[in-house]
Amino acid sequence: MHKFGEVVLANVQFTDTFEIKKRPSLVLFEEQENIVAAGITSNLEMKGIPLSKKEGAIKESIIKLNYIFTISEKMVEKFLFRISEEKKKFIKEELIKKIN
Repeated sequence: MHKFGEVVLANVQFTDTFEIKKRPSLVLFEEQENIVAAGITSNLEMKGIPLSKKEGAIKESIIKLNYIFTISEKMVEKFLFRISEEKKKFIKEELIKKIN
């Protein structure tokens, strides 16, 4: 079972095509074998929360809280790393701001 704060490599279908690509994703929560995740990109011009190599990313990246999706647990290829407790707290605060 995957938990909030895990970064996984997953097969993700893009919203504008039927194409599926392997992409790093931040697990927000898992329920009944479905994972709700936020996309991660290495395009540093996009808005979001920075994720550094020091934190475990392969390259400097952005967690995109504006790109949240649900995938089956079967779409996860592998666990990559876990973000810090401080980063998890910050992400929770940012998600609450978006909901409000």
